[in-house]
Amino acid sequence: MTWRPQYRSSKFRHVFGKPATKENCYDGVPITRSVHDNHLCAANPRFIAVITECAGGGAFLVLSISHTGKVDPHHPRVSGHRGNVLDVKWNPFNDFCIASCSEDATVKVWEIPKHGVLKNITVPWKELQGHSRRVGLIEWHPTANNVLFSTGYDYQVMVWNLDAPEQVIKNPVRSISVHPDMVLSMSFNMDGSRLATSCKDKKIRIFDPRTGALLQEANCKSHKASKVLYLGNLKMLLSTGNSRWNHRQIALWDQEDLSQPLLQEDLDGSSGVLFPFYDPDTHMLYVAGKGDGNIRYYEISSEKPYIHFLTEYRSHLPQKGMGIMPKRGLDVYSCEVFRFYRLVTIKSLIEPLSMIVPRRSESYQEDIYPMTAGCEPAMSAAEWMSGMDKGHDCILSTRAQSPAIVAHEQQHNEVHLDAVPRTCHQYAQTGHGSFIFSSDLQQVHPVWISRDALSLRSYPLLSFVLYSLEG
Repeated sequence: MTWRPQYRSSKFRHVFGKPATKENCYDGVPITRSVHDNHLCAANPRFIAVITECAGGGAFLVLSISHTGKVDPHHPRVSGHRGNVLDVKWNPFNDFCIASCSEDATVKVWEIPKHGVLKNITVPWKELQGHSRRVGLIEWHPTANNVLFSTGYDYQVMVWNLDAPEQVIKNPVRSISVHPDMVLSMSFNMDGSRLATSCKDKKIRIFDPRTGALLQEANCKSHKASKVLYLGNLKMLLSTGNSRWNHRQIALWDQEDLSQPLLQEDLDGSSGVLFPFYDPDTHMLYVAGKGDGNIRYYEISSEKPYIHFLTEYRSHLPQKGMGIMPKRGLDVYSCEVFRFYRLVTIKSLIEPLSMIVPRRSESYQEDIYPMTAGCEPAMSAAEWMSGMDKGHDCILSTRAQSPAIVAHEQQHNEVHLDAVPRTCHQYAQTGHGSFIFSSDLQQVHPVWISRDALSLRSYPLLSFVLYSLEG
């Protein structure tokens, strides 16, 4: 019998990293010299925020995503903190709302004007005072609106409800006091019902974020975790850290059993912290090291051997931190499946890096863009506090969210559907757009769509609505 090598078929085997040209980078940005192991940068389809170096207090810069090229050294900043800013995160449901935390022991939430930052912003929308020492990390709840988590050097994880009427909130909804040392990372599962943390004591813990109850704790002597990440709906966790021989290492865990990792893999002997990023739509894992110029990427599966190495992006410019663009801000015409914003301190540069699936056709590639989570909250803060857990109820086509495609299709014979009867299908995708509905059919998310692309035979109810609106 002839021996045949076993090749694993994958649409993402040949993904490559494409750095932006110099004119499409953000040049002259005074990136912070802080040694804090955070991303130091956050992006959404409208703005990019980066923590900057400044004298007297702390500040960060908010630039329009299209504001590439040389950045004015006197560009206005968000500068209301009295100490260095340590972390910034955009609200996942509001592109004009950003949270920051600082060495001044406060968390502040800011409203960014729709036209961008034209003058210094010093007064926050909300100020959260509860930590006794500097606050090093913040995370938004993934499905509940206006719920924010913070943790600091007082070893507390605090839960905040931003729907409270006060401008200065002094009492968190919940304070979780289980960690014996500083929390290094926080990650939620898909519906936000579980919170995983890594701590300076090198242990991974899983909590109920609403009650603060400790559900599981990993105590593996062969892996010292520094960052932890939920892997979408695969029911697994991934952690990065060091082995007992101080090699950088990644480990995979069953979220229901943290007694032993499913897999451990040594990477190299460097000392920088490894930042993991996961795309639940493509099941691709990206691992970027602080102080490295390379980014490794893998494909994750639910069966052994679980992790499949794809390739590695290499650059001679080391990154200090990085932000990532949400799926709805990608350029789907160029088959972009992920985008980083690398902070290159030696050149005072923010370099966009696009991960591209090579395709000959320039048309939209449905097979690499499955339906993805939308930008609408699944529930309010009050509903979450009352005990509700709910995943993303708005599932969108990536095509429908892409700014490039929406702009293109508004120039070519479109009709905009403001309302569609709730009895329609959850979504009906065509060649030029999508009708989007929440899973409970209570909300409609209209999308531009070409008359010529609509199949009247396939969707008679939609056709009826179309003719009704035209009439």
